[in-house]
Amino acid sequence: MSEQVHLTPLHRISVTHAAAWHQVLAASMTHDLPGVPLPGPGKIHAQLTKPTLDSHRLTWMATDPGGSPVGVAGLRLFTSPGRDHLAELELHVEPEHRRRGTGSRLLSTVVAACRTEKRRSLVVEVPGDSPGEAFCERWGFRRALTLDHLILRLDRTDGATIAETNDAETNDAEHLGYRLTGWTGTVPDELADAFATAKNAMNDMPVGDLDYGSVDWDAERVRTMAQVIAHRGDTLLTVAAVHDDGTMAGYTEILLPQGTPPRAQQYDTAVVPAHRGRGLGLWIKAAMVRRLRAEHPQVVEIETDNAEDNSHMLAVNLALGFRSYRRTHEFQLDLTATRPI
Repeated sequence: MSEQVHLTPLHRISVTHAAAWHQVLAASMTHDLPGVPLPGPGKIHAQLTKPTLDSHRLTWMATDPGGSPVGVAGLRLFTSPGRDHLAELELHVEPEHRRRGTGSRLLSTVVAACRTEKRRSLVVEVPGDSPGEAFCERWGFRRALTLDHLILRLDRTDGATIAETNDAETNDAEHLGYRLTGWTGTVPDELADAFATAKNAMNDMPVGDLDYGSVDWDAERVRTMAQVIAHRGDTLLTVAAVHDDGTMAGYTEILLPQGTPPRAQQYDTAVVPAHRGRGLGLWIKAAMVRRLRAEHPQVVEIETDNAEDNSHMLAVNLALGFRSYRRTHEFQLDLTATRPI
């Protein structure tokens, strides 16, 4: 059954638009991701209105004949060299309005915009065992990467025990030639270049068959990244291992969403190739757990995700006490070969 809906491009996001977007998102997530904390209206407003790093966003809303929102679509268009072929999709339809053509109309509009912007690949993350999988397959997307999502409960002894026993004396004995450091928000100036070099280690992370491109990090870009996160009201924590020669050997980042809800989000964790095989990944992540427990006791859990074939980082997370609780799949649409939708 086809539903008569009106699609509106949102060139300027108002508070009313953001509230409507949140309404659709909350209904969609409650149906497809029960138990996953919902972002608050303020966070959605910030995501829709604040600048993003090396990208810009297009948005659309679908409303029924009475003007009520029934679907939304967001398209992030990457602009940096190495990723300017790529677009990332977010699409939600109210559960009671699905299978009526709303999602397909939104997707058709998004694909047309991608072609106007000369994009080669469109990617979207879909919850495992959700209706989104069949929707993607129906329209020619292929599954390119599976992500395991894991949770670490900081108010329990599993994992926290390892983090607490990984004390300074043991660290000194096992990691001679390295020291731990950390910061909140923007990297200190004296570490900016070393941090940017370490960030480039993320370019060899497993991405399955995704046409994801690469990012060239420099000091200006890492500063801008931190500013973007701060402007939308979130807090970024970083712990890093620095070698005696001044190079940064590895780092881990945690995002505290605005309002400091009880669940923190893992951002990047990377160890520079020349320093791998020394247990640095477990060391810095355990240090981050200790930091969260000491500085942010209101945070009781951390969510992370691992590519299914990233066996090394999965082993590190399991050693810390993370436990798998759901899966998502990254689907990719080849826009050079796709039939019109």
